[in-house]
Amino acid sequence: MKLVLLSISTLLLAACGGGSTSNKETPITPPPEPLPIKQVVKNAINAFDDNVAINQAVELFLYYPQTEINNIQWNQLSGEPVTFLTPNSKGIAFTPTSSGNYVFEASFTTENGNTETLTHELDVTDSVSSISARLGHVVSEGNKVSLRTSLASNLPINTISWKQTSGPQVTLTDTNTSGKTAIFFNAPNVEQDSFVTFEVTATNTNTIYRDTVAVLIENKNEINNNALFDERVSDTFAYNPDSPYKNSLVDCVYNNNITINSNCTLNKLPLIAHDTVTPSIDDIMDRVVVSHQWMGDRFKTFLEQYDIHNDLKNMLRATTAIVISYDIRPSFYWGATGAIYLDPDNFWLTPEERDTLNEAPDYRASFGNDLQFDIPWRYVRNNDYLSTYISEDTRRSRNIDDGVYRAIGLMYHELAHANDFFPKSRWFTLDKSKRINAAITSPIQSDILSQMHPLNGNEMRALAQVSFHGASATPTQKSYTPQDIAHFFSPEVAPQYYNYSSIREDYAMLFDGFMMKARYNIDRDVAITNQVNAGGSASDYIVEWGQRGRISDENIKPRVAFVVERILPEFNDFHPILDNLPAPIAMASGKSWIDNLDISPSSAPKSLAKAQVSSQTRAANQNRPINEFRLLFEEKAMPTK
Repeated sequence: MKLVLLSISTLLLAACGGGSTSNKETPITPPPEPLPIKQVVKNAINAFDDNVAINQAVELFLYYPQTEINNIQWNQLSGEPVTFLTPNSKGIAFTPTSSGNYVFEASFTTENGNTETLTHELDVTDSVSSISARLGHVVSEGNKVSLRTSLASNLPINTISWKQTSGPQVTLTDTNTSGKTAIFFNAPNVEQDSFVTFEVTATNTNTIYRDTVAVLIENKNEINNNALFDERVSDTFAYNPDSPYKNSLVDCVYNNNITINSNCTLNKLPLIAHDTVTPSIDDIMDRVVVSHQWMGDRFKTFLEQYDIHNDLKNMLRATTAIVISYDIRPSFYWGATGAIYLDPDNFWLTPEERDTLNEAPDYRASFGNDLQFDIPWRYVRNNDYLSTYISEDTRRSRNIDDGVYRAIGLMYHELAHANDFFPKSRWFTLDKSKRINAAITSPIQSDILSQMHPLNGNEMRALAQVSFHGASATPTQKSYTPQDIAHFFSPEVAPQYYNYSSIREDYAMLFDGFMMKARYNIDRDVAITNQVNAGGSASDYIVEWGQRGRISDENIKPRVAFVVERILPEFNDFHPILDNLPAPIAMASGKSWIDNLDISPSSAPKSLAKAQVSSQTRAANQNRPINEFRLLFEEKAMPTK
């Protein structure tokens, strides 16, 4: 059956991503006319406006609330080509950059096995939108949601205001939306697939600009009491539809149906090493699970171009799967499934790809705010940051180089965990008939490290529970000054504060810090600074004590050697590199975090042009978030159910 929908009723609001009213000048007094109320069309394509402006986000949804539809495929039939990254979802969203007539087609299979095709037509005017809210998409009830608006340069950010305009009531993470370019919430529970819509406005002089955005919330079965993932996770699929493990991946690594008593054994989903000890990139991609196809594409390119030492392919042998999904933040490894879970923020290249990510802040972002100190860290090389910082409010593409070293460091870290639980020495003695988590044998390698080369510092260990695990700070801990923390931390045998988070994290941090230096000549800075209120810049953090390249401290080196030998035995010539690392470089006390960037000896004089570029880069770095790397990953506790 083929149905052409030339005019679809809208949901409550007249504008899709702002619609024809986006640039309409409306005096502040009297207030603008209330938007008309219209109904959703069931078993059809639903749009929120059929007449939109250039650079204005558009979303189209298949709305079948009382029946299952599958095998969805969206295609564009006419108009300047646009980018939509969810062609197999009930909803697509895109941003047209040219005026004209656009036609889209959606084909799908209903639950009775019939194949249907619908089309939708819309017109894009030649006006340019000054405001655009993104990204309309489909989520499961209970899943995290983030929405963001972008503004023309003439619109002050402090005039932004958001309000929900339809659908089941949501509770925003931050109810103060004034001046906020983004909002965050968990999708409410629904009895059937339902829409929620928001309107965002911004003001310039006497003109109000507005836009709307919609989210389709899918009704899902209740989460089992014994589910490994007891909070709602997104729908995912095997990146390679021809993977021999396609069904096992879907069943065993990322969904709300996996229980502690599932049949996910190593026979059903073995380690990559059980198939081959020399995996190719294709072997690895057979184990990749994604929420969006582009995520797997970018990960494959990353391995092809940047795993030049084969470290990552070798370390991936200790995993069952690699999961990359828009709702993963922060990244983690989990021994319960044998998989690593990666935040796709490490891999996006285009604004459209970034639009599909959930930006909800790391749940630990406020931990430790009542302490008087902070301990930031960063990757540096040649006296500068490795990557260009691109604010979430900036719509621009980035080169793969901009995020690659952050991604490499992340992979070294998470795969250190994988090889802690499943070291090479035990791959072929595991009982594959057992569930994945039950196949882990004791002692874990990090347990042995803690016995042979213990991490001391009871004060730092207790403070890490506050900063990384949300424990309440005691009055004594609240009284500690940066000088006190420098006294505790500087003589210790941990390269970073996060080492104190747990025995497992200590093991992984020792490894990834050394590998970044050994393979890429990349150093990590660590400093003890004052605590700064939200909104502070890098220049507001004043260093009490700090070092670059602390991994080369003579008291830390034996601990590094222990972990490298066990995690990556193929790197059998690392000892000379470790032995000859340059001594740590001290930061200047009393100077800011940003002013302590240029502390390494210069290997060559800079030309005037390079100096100018460096100066410009440093000016941009002033606004980098101080916790850019502090919350890069987490340890997910093993299930106890």
